[in-house]
Amino acid sequence: MANRHVKSPVTLEAEKNLGIYQESPNRCRAWRKGICRGLTLIEVLIVVVIMAILAAVVIPQFATSTEDARASTLQFNLHTLRSQIELYRIQHFGRLPEIVNEDLPQLTNATNAQGEIGTPGPDYPYGPYLQNGLPPNPYDGKNRVVQVTTPGQVPTAPADNGGGWQYDPTTGGIYPNNPEYFQ
Repeated sequence: MANRHVKSPVTLEAEKNLGIYQESPNRCRAWRKGICRGLTLIEVLIVVVIMAILAAVVIPQFATSTEDARASTLQFNLHTLRSQIELYRIQHFGRLPEIVNEDLPQLTNATNAQGEIGTPGPDYPYGPYLQNGLPPNPYDGKNRVVQVTTPGQVPTAPADNGGGWQYDPTTGGIYPNNPEYFQ
């Protein structure tokens, strides 16, 4: 197959005589005559408008996906925390874990039947219930625990602005401590 970019000597001579000879495909000597042209302003604007429309359609889809992932992670973490608190209650004859320094150490360490923390072994056979520590609240990334403001009742607002989790030591209920959960 012949190379389409190779021109005959007659064609080259004719282009030189007309003033439209182009030495290479990347270089045009005929800019002043208007024969070689780039994109017009209208063409550039059309491309920009199309890109803006695509961005307006695509970006909200990703934002929705991120919010859905957070909500799903929150539900998973709540289920994990609630089920492990319930298992602790069963194995400790109705006792619930206690808040110590914004944490629930009885869930993350081995305990005996009285809830005392110790080294895993025959004297401390229960737990740890959460091997990797308390999971973080996906809305703020914090895993601290604070007490609910009204024990015995389901909270209707965050206990404070610190994030993490709210825990009711009288019922074993655990809730997110962020405003998005209560909207």
